[in-house]
Amino acid sequence: QVQLVESGGGLVQPGGSLRLSCAASGSSFSRADMAWYRQPPGNERELVAMVTSGGNTNYADSVKGRFTISRDNAKNTVYLQMNSLRPEDTAVYYCNANVRVAFGFVDYWGQGTLVTVSS
Repeated sequence: QVQLVESGGGLVQPGGSLRLSCAASGSSFSRADMAWYRQPPGNERELVAMVTSGGNTNYADSVKGRFTISRDNAKNTVYLQMNSLRPEDTAVYYCNANVRVAFGFVDYWGQGTLVTVSS
């Protein structure tokens, strides 16, 4: 089983930057598709960015050009570099791992880290 622990959240002013980290345990990291989701206050959880086991990336339109997802398989860690932050980026950010297993897929979630963009 994969355990995910997020870090790096906090309070930042509009236009600022933060880097979130997600440290994963277990031996399945290299074959997992990793993603960041976020849940703004009072809203549904939404996909922010994804990086596949092969290194392909996808981004929500709202963060394209501002956020970058990356992974370091040697460290079992995925990152989300967030630049030009806006108040609407305020949310709890969750790390997600989608692991292919023999008979399908299994999702794992971190507990989340709060990002607040405010002056």
